[in-house]
Amino acid sequence: MSTMQVHATAFSWYDSDTEHMNQEHTETPRAERLTPHQPHENTGWAVVAYLIFFLPLLTDAKEDPYVKYHIKQGFVLFLAGVCTTVLSVVPPIMLVGWLLHLGIIVLAVIGCLNALNRKQQPLPLIGQFADRFHF
Repeated sequence: MSTMQVHATAFSWYDSDTEHMNQEHTETPRAERLTPHQPHENTGWAVVAYLIFFLPLLTDAKEDPYVKYHIKQGFVLFLAGVCTTVLSVVPPIMLVGWLLHLGIIVLAVIGCLNALNRKQQPLPLIGQFADRFHF
């Protein structure tokens, strides 16, 4: 038996196992393989809602309740950012405004992570106000 035949025989089990796995993989419908942690089809728009809240409103994703939730959270984050900007230009409390800006950045990261993980969890401190808005 040559060296080539030994290698071919030694890995023949691998070829048959991977072929069997590929058949199982293709026979299972895609919907059954989805887990709760896989991205939603509009996850990208949910993340964009925390960066530029109105952009998903210009697309068909605005009809998706998942995206709409994150648009509302992003809008509240935007309003909080406007308030911190106003505070950061008032000389006596300028430092407080800049510290609040850092908090806004942290909240934006939390919101993006929530969207990526398919969570509809309100942002700490300000997320509770999002339910008052209707888009």
